[in-house]
Amino acid sequence: MALVRLPQSMKLGERVIPFMNQQRSSFQTPARKSFRWKAQSEEDRGQAMQAPPIARDEIQILITERVGSSGIALLEKVGRVECSYNLSETELLEKVPYVDALVVRSKTYVTRQLFAASNGRLKVVGRAGVGVDNIDIPAATEAGCLVVNAPTANTLAAAEHAVALLYALSRNLAQGDASMKAGRWESSKYTGISLVDKTLAVMGLGKVGAEVARIASGLGMKVVAHDPYALPGVAHSLGVELLSFNDALAQGDFVSLHIPLTRATCRLFNSVTLSKMKQGAYIINVARGGVIDEADLAAALDEGRLRGAALDVFEVTPPAPDNILVCRSDVVCTPRLSVSTKEAKEGVAVEIAGAVAAGLRGEPCATALNAPRVSGDELSLLQPYAELAELLGRATVQMVHGRSVQVHDLNAQTHPRADGPCDATAEEDPAN
Repeated sequence: MALVRLPQSMKLGERVIPFMNQQRSSFQTPARKSFRWKAQSEEDRGQAMQAPPIARDEIQILITERVGSSGIALLEKVGRVECSYNLSETELLEKVPYVDALVVRSKTYVTRQLFAASNGRLKVVGRAGVGVDNIDIPAATEAGCLVVNAPTANTLAAAEHAVALLYALSRNLAQGDASMKAGRWESSKYTGISLVDKTLAVMGLGKVGAEVARIASGLGMKVVAHDPYALPGVAHSLGVELLSFNDALAQGDFVSLHIPLTRATCRLFNSVTLSKMKQGAYIINVARGGVIDEADLAAALDEGRLRGAALDVFEVTPPAPDNILVCRSDVVCTPRLSVSTKEAKEGVAVEIAGAVAAGLRGEPCATALNAPRVSGDELSLLQPYAELAELLGRATVQMVHGRSVQVHDLNAQTHPRADGPCDATAEEDPAN
């Protein structure tokens, strides 16, 4: 059995992060000057919420894009909430020095310039949704600003929409509807295929990808996936076979994308990768538009390598009227409906409101995307716990692999040597 002795200075029941509850934490906001908005036209400001005069030390929260009323109500318990929509970059820069928290969706870009303009007052940025492509997280961290998102509330909505598009492709639903509205009856032309026993390749086995895999398995589909970060145990519990990138593409009758947009994934699905897909396959994207090269996808459809596509996202939003994919009969398009349900919108609003409120109070937040700066004094308090966590992790790895567990006395060895036995284990086990 593993045995790790605690340092004498560490007592059971002692708070692990005592500085989180100090009166002034790195994410708590001191008293501020009175908050004054500059006048805006009704067109630019959207429907601004009217509020009574506020105390000088009240927290100010700016919402730049529409979120559910339930989330706004929760934030109003924390401070003064101002909803100003359709702000220009200049207008946002003028407002941010008076703001303690900023809540955005996907259209507002939170840049390094914005953090500089806040003069250190902006303490929390909340993204009402999952993707944070529009937020400069390194700049936020440098400015001491916490970035939080709402990754779980719209998971089911996005997964359901992906499956809806899966059905739309397999049964030619959009084409049949258009034919009927044009006065034609072409049932034989739009004969579909059954999903049972077909293979779905899920590219990205995160929350949405995993839910899509679960639903597809229930439909009788074989599900394979590629995700370099997915745990085999999680995939196994979903009945999903983890494959390499190329093998997943080669096996999928349908390929569903659930990956973030990063430098590595930008136009990842181009002429090279699309050519590796199974002949006559379909591709579905409810994740990020930029992960597919639209010109290369159009070419693959023209050449018959792919039979169809379903897109809820595009490289440019909204796509131009002459977009090469939107007007095609073999492409089903929807205007970012994957997270557009009443339940998802309210759920995201509540989730992001809770995260922003926790950040403003200086409390730990499960959806934080960056770490606060830790002072030297705070780091000295955390150091023994960090070392304990490392040793417990190493002991767990040794037990999993059936090895004898080394005993470490943290009182005798505050800083484990680099050539210690646990480090040898780490070198032998790439999974450590």
